[in-house]
Amino acid sequence: MTFTFRPLDPLKDAELLHAWVTHPKAAYWMMQDAGLVDVERAYMEVAADEHHHALLGLRDGVPAFLMEKYDPVHRELVGHYEPLAGDVGMHFLTPATDAPVHGFTLAVITAVMAHLFEDPAVRRVVVEPDVSNKAVHALNEAVGFVPEREIQKPEKKALLSFCTREQFHAATAVAV
Repeated sequence: MTFTFRPLDPLKDAELLHAWVTHPKAAYWMMQDAGLVDVERAYMEVAADEHHHALLGLRDGVPAFLMEKYDPVHRELVGHYEPLAGDVGMHFLTPATDAPVHGFTLAVITAVMAHLFEDPAVRRVVVEPDVSNKAVHALNEAVGFVPEREIQKPEKKALLSFCTREQFHAATAVAV
C-alpha cells in the first residue's frame, strides 16, 4: 500500500473528520460527543499551533487516515518526561470501515513513521496511548516502539513509549 500526506484543512475536512472521531471505534480519540463545530474548532486550533500539525493520509488520493505530529517540548507531554533533541510526538487514527483490509492499520502506522523519519531532524518518535488500548500497543511494538512507563495525563493513564530511527528500521526493514 502506498500513501501520501497532505495538510488537514480544518473547514474542508471537518465533516469527514467528524465521522471518523465520533465513531465508537475512535473512543480513544476522546471526541465521541463532539459536534461538527467542535471538530472544526479543535482542528483550527491545531492548524494555528506552530507545535502541532494534522495531516490526512491519502490512499490513491482518497483520505484514508489522520495523523498528528507535535513537539513534546511544548505539547501533550510537557512535565511527563525529559524530551531529547529530535523527539517528535505522534497520534494516528484509522477510521472505522465496513470493509476492513487485512494489514491496513499496520501499513498506516509504518507509513506514518516513515513519513516522520523523512525529516532528518527527527531522531525519536514518542507516543502516549491509553494504557488499555492493547491493539495500538501491539501496532506500536510491531514498528519498533519500546514502552518506558505509565504516566498519568489529565485525560487518561497513558503508556509512554519511544521508537528511534534504528528501532523502526530493525522492526520494519524500512530504510529511513
